[in-house]
Amino acid sequence: MTVVRLTRLGRKKKPFYRVVVTDSRKRRDGGWIEAIGYYNPLTKEVKVNEERLAYWKGVGAKLSDRVVKITGK
Repeated sequence: MTVVRLTRLGRKKKPFYRVVVTDSRKRRDGGWIEAIGYYNPLTKEVKVNEERLAYWKGVGAKLSDRVVKITGK
């Protein structure tokens, strides 16, 4: 099953996350299918391609709890 979740980037104590579509069996930072946005928790900046998010939801991808919380979907 595909899932939309966060993958961590950045360095120690300065996290930065990408919003990605991946297989649910992969590790958090494992390979992903498509990057559709990013989230910076230090500045609370969220940018997600709404068109691609709607597409992936339409084909059955589940959103992780954190993605639902930061995007408000």
